[in-house]
Amino acid sequence: MEEDQGGTTYRMTERRLDRDFPALAGLRAYWEALRQGREVPARTEIDPRGIETALAHTFMLERIAPGNARFRLAGRHLVDVLGMEVRGMPLASFFLPNARDRLSALLEDVFRAPAIADLTMSADCGLGRPDATARLVLLPLRGDDGQIDRALGGFAVNGAIGRTPRRFDIAAVHRTPLSARRPMGLSHVAPVGFAEPAVRFDLPLRPRNRGHLRLVKSDG
Repeated sequence: MEEDQGGTTYRMTERRLDRDFPALAGLRAYWEALRQGREVPARTEIDPRGIETALAHTFMLERIAPGNARFRLAGRHLVDVLGMEVRGMPLASFFLPNARDRLSALLEDVFRAPAIADLTMSADCGLGRPDATARLVLLPLRGDDGQIDRALGGFAVNGAIGRTPRRFDIAAVHRTPLSARRPMGLSHVAPVGFAEPAVRFDLPLRPRNRGHLRLVKSDG
């Protein structure tokens, strides 16, 4: 597994993110704009209308134990990839067993450092499961108590999903440690904010025939 902390290799990776996974690139740009020089933005600043085009690929995590986080919100694409409802499930559900220890360490980096984690992933293959790659981005957030225990995330598969559930190995990782400084070249996004218990990401932001943009919410 490749790990890269920065430099030319990652700048090339960012360009591939823009090209191959535009929804994730847009999600990260939205998060950076909300950040406005702080270490991380707050969960309550996230407005679904600001990430409308990425909703199918968007999720929200809650840290529930060291190295473990569960889905509180999940886009339709994640449900399609796993072949089942994902609310309340651990993020590790999307990973092969041999990748889960590494994922646990990455989650601790995201919440404790804090840091952005950008994963390149490869799918398990077999009968009815063609080759596929995926990207996953984790962007830390402050919860209601001021602790960094939430993460905004994006996930997208490049290739046919095939027979589900699909699970993934970690092919490469990039971590970006965060500090309170103003990012360059980013415009301000005026947050509307919301209270999580009232969030419905299946709001009719688009016509009803685009149900793939629906997000589902955890009861937890």
